[in-house]
Amino acid sequence: MVFRYFFDELKRNKDKLKRNKDIPDLPAMVGAQGCVIPQLHTFFNCDYESSQINCYLLACMVLARNKNLTSDDILDKGTDVPRLDPIKLKKMKHTVTEHSGGDKNGRASDDSFLPGLNDDMTLDILAWTSWADYPSLACVNRKFKSLISSGYLYKLRRHLGVIEHWIYLACISMPWEAFDPVRRKWMRLPELPCDFCFSCADKESLAVGTQLLVFGRELTGFAIWKYSLITHKWSRCPLMNLSRCLFGSSSHGEIAIVAGGSDKDGNGLKSAELYNSELGVWKNLPDMNLPRKMCSGFFMDGKFYVIGGVSGSESLTCGEEYNIETRTWRRINDMYPCPKRPLQCPPLVAVVNNQLYAADQTTNEVKKYNKTNNTWSVVGRLPLRADSNNGWGLAFRGCGDKLLVVGGQLGCGYVVLHYWCPEDGNNGETEWKVLSVRERSGAFVCNCAVMSC
Repeated sequence: MVFRYFFDELKRNKDKLKRNKDIPDLPAMVGAQGCVIPQLHTFFNCDYESSQINCYLLACMVLARNKNLTSDDILDKGTDVPRLDPIKLKKMKHTVTEHSGGDKNGRASDDSFLPGLNDDMTLDILAWTSWADYPSLACVNRKFKSLISSGYLYKLRRHLGVIEHWIYLACISMPWEAFDPVRRKWMRLPELPCDFCFSCADKESLAVGTQLLVFGRELTGFAIWKYSLITHKWSRCPLMNLSRCLFGSSSHGEIAIVAGGSDKDGNGLKSAELYNSELGVWKNLPDMNLPRKMCSGFFMDGKFYVIGGVSGSESLTCGEEYNIETRTWRRINDMYPCPKRPLQCPPLVAVVNNQLYAADQTTNEVKKYNKTNNTWSVVGRLPLRADSNNGWGLAFRGCGDKLLVVGGQLGCGYVVLHYWCPEDGNNGETEWKVLSVRERSGAFVCNCAVMSC
């Protein structure tokens, strides 16, 4: 896609752009989380000339992000931006708009999303906008509302490699809430429309694609509820082919895998299933080598792993690796040489930049896994004590390039979100920083999931 028409206009308006002191520097405007339009109405409640300038600035944002250019680079020379693969997005795009909003020469029609821009360019721009602004965008007009509710932008973001991380949290005195780690803002989710049994029973959670899955038991048996980021509503999720609890799980893009666990009679399982969030279906996978429950799962280097747990009365130190391409499991001996103790929670593990970390529930240490020689080494200490409750009530997650620890101390009545970037150094004890404090939540974290989309 060549934006020659827009570059000609940009050059003619170059002096106006530079004289406008209200326009922030481009580097602060680009990126999914840094490039936001919190006050989009200002783009429409202005005169035509100012509206055109704003639209051209939006074009700069996309081009600078894709090509790593400065504003002068964009204004002084044109840049070719490759068109998206039409095959992957054609069906979804057809449901968004029946026409492009512009002709073959790049001139926009009166029915385009933004004045002065064709729809292809506008969709690229909106894909780089933080999805915290999407509810506001949906209020602009019916066309924007249809676009946001279609889910097309999330597919486009995935295709462009745009990823944001939000933290979903449920504490003992707090219903489900979402936390934006960039803006450091909290958002309460709608009340989960489950029965009393589901509310009071233990639950497990998993974020996959644009969905938050919550697993638990209702009076009638196992149940799964899902919260949609697109609709901002709860609905029932189809049950697994073999319902279970106490399983290992993790997600990768729009898919998730659950493995092992316990059936309704308490028997350990070695079966596994894959969930496709876009299709809303569960698919059986080959069985693991050993049944295990109270285990943990994670994705690393494109493969799914399960470690820890128990098989019968035996505490397992081996792990298993599932290759999605070959559909085979590989046993890894002594992958987690920390035998599970009575009343201890499943392994607290997290992956950051394809490196595996674990929080030791007995020593309060953070350890890093060496994939080459299958060993663990201490890289720091936890900012909170995990040994007081055998690891329960504490969340240990990967969030982008950071490790996240969420929890509190008994009697304090609030939870603290700590983060640490492992690439900043190996002294974890002094590198932990406070991301946020949530008061009146209770110190016990019931569920925590990180959504990346």
